[in-house]
Parts: sequence; structure tokens; C-alpha cells
Amino acid sequence: MKIGDKVAYSVQFLRSIGSSHSNLARARGVIVGLQPFGTQTLVTVDWGDPEIPDKVLAPNLALVGLNSKFCNI
Repeated sequence: MKIGDKVAYSVQFLRSIGSSHSNLARARGVIVGLQPFGTQTLVTVDWGDPEIPDKVLAPNLALVGLNSKFCNI
């Protein structure tokens, strides 16, 4: 992941916290910052919604965009 990437919370993360059908599940944002956090990366995301926390651990996010598995490239 890099600054400028479009992201959403991962399905696995949402399921693990019981939020599969919440506002978090519909949230889409853009990465605006990255910083080391122990052995992981803390990602700052601009969700365009002040109700959604802007700091997220990288493993809890998924990139949003074309899935090459389903594209004719």
C-alpha cells in the first residue's frame, strides 16, 4: 500500500468485529499517510467522514479497484 491508494476495510476485519453491514463496510477512502507501528504499518486514511477513525492497521484494509482476476487485460 502507498499514499494515494484507494482502500476499504477488509471483509475479514469487518466480520471479526461484527461490522459486516455497518457504515464501516461501506466506507471508501484514500491513504494519506503511513508510519511504522511495531512490526506493522499504521495507515492514515481520509474517509471523507469524521465519524470513521482515520488510523487503521494495514492488515485491516483492502485495496479498492479493478480485480485483475476478473478483468480481460
